[in-house]
Amino acid sequence: MSRDVYIFTPGDYRAMPNEWALPQVKSTVRNLSAALKKLGRKPRLIDGFITKPDQAITRLGPIDDPMVGVFVHWTYGPHTTDGVVGKDGPLLLASNFSGTWPGLVALLNTSACLETVGRRHSRIWTDAKDWTRDGVFLERLDEWCSSGRIRYREDEIHYSAPMTAQALKTASGVVAEIAKRRILALMLGDTSMGMINGYFGTRLLNRVGFTEHKVDQAWLVDRVKRISTSRVERALRFVVEKGVKFHWGVEGAEDFTADATREQLRVYCAVLDLIREFKADCFGWQYQLGLLPLLPPSDFCEGLFNSVCRPESNGQAIICSTEADQGNLVPMELMKRLLKAKKLPPAVMFHDVRWGAVHRRRFLWVLLNSGSCSAYAFNHDLNSLKGVHSYRQPSGYFPVPGGTFAGESLPGDVTWARAYLKGGELWMDVGTGEVVKLPPATRDAWWKGTSREWPFMAADLHCSQETLMAHYLSNHIAVAYGDIFQEMIAVSRSLGFKVRVLAGSSRV
Repeated sequence: MSRDVYIFTPGDYRAMPNEWALPQVKSTVRNLSAALKKLGRKPRLIDGFITKPDQAITRLGPIDDPMVGVFVHWTYGPHTTDGVVGKDGPLLLASNFSGTWPGLVALLNTSACLETVGRRHSRIWTDAKDWTRDGVFLERLDEWCSSGRIRYREDEIHYSAPMTAQALKTASGVVAEIAKRRILALMLGDTSMGMINGYFGTRLLNRVGFTEHKVDQAWLVDRVKRISTSRVERALRFVVEKGVKFHWGVEGAEDFTADATREQLRVYCAVLDLIREFKADCFGWQYQLGLLPLLPPSDFCEGLFNSVCRPESNGQAIICSTEADQGNLVPMELMKRLLKAKKLPPAVMFHDVRWGAVHRRRFLWVLLNSGSCSAYAFNHDLNSLKGVHSYRQPSGYFPVPGGTFAGESLPGDVTWARAYLKGGELWMDVGTGEVVKLPPATRDAWWKGTSREWPFMAADLHCSQETLMAHYLSNHIAVAYGDIFQEMIAVSRSLGFKVRVLAGSSRV
């Protein structure tokens, strides 16, 4: 392998997030360069963030030497993928394993995007302040420098699990329902921000009992104008009476007012009308950059849709996958149906795998996304919105003010899942876990150290940090309280997914 190793820094399309993370990016690049030099390699930096696909093609495409991408904050998948696809040289994705910015989220997403297009690569991470002093990290980096790949443990990856007769019966009932009427997913745009791994399309969805219908989000710009003021006021009274606490007008978010929430509820009503018109079972909602100056962020609406308790409810949650991610939309809808079949609360949460740390000898993941989380996580009451807080989404991302759908997730046993594309085939990862209640000081430190405006879940996912970081093929995860583990495996297999179980050997 060549002694020259090129370091590149994929970035966000938006300027402000790149500026916020620049100090940590520079520090991480220095750390990586020092580690490569210690191993006798010659690091060569490609200057500047890659913020568009054409830049990836132009800057990365001509390079035949080994390359390392640095992931400290959120970056778009194409800002790496489009420059390296079609080549087979050694490629490494490196992160500083920090929750300050969603760098781990970006690494996991980009890795899954590369897997989707069949581009070989490896991952590496460390939380050390000085990377040259992390012996395990250096051994892995040396392995990549020598062989072009890093091998990680696979003892927690399984392809089967024991099944009870009752679990198989429950799963068969759900599959039979889908056979009678396939699931219609309304797609408000395609996946957001370059999440190549989150889009399957009709050709793949039709094989597993789903179909999609796309609706251009531009419709919303017109349709929100048709929503009456009285309807919006009824919706606002509902969410206030049901317990949402709005953090309107606080310092630094003075433009987040009751009127901002009204506009979000106006959008909620417009989307609800679309769902009713097309008789959709579930839907994906894209963050469309072109709409950011025109409409408020969708997060508060998404949290409502994923809750049974919502304005104009029919007594059911309508599964909403933020960022139009079909890799979460599919398992979330299946999980909802299994929960109902087992007479468990039919609430499913959408989260990012943001960061994690050891607490009382146990590694816990901090799961949080900008707001597409059911209120049930915060109160374990399907008929309430208590525990929900709405903070202004940061203006650096969202110029039009609007709130999140946040709260602290309550403790309890959970089942989690994720669908993805690998080798041209649809797969489903399934696992179990436990949401843990942290001491207030620890909770606050972890929450404030990530994104305090977003919903928070601290969870043991019943597999090691290394297994998830090395093998999980997404930045997103679907989580449901209750045990539907066996049923989820059985349903997925029956529909045509290949299945992996990520779990310690004692849990399979």
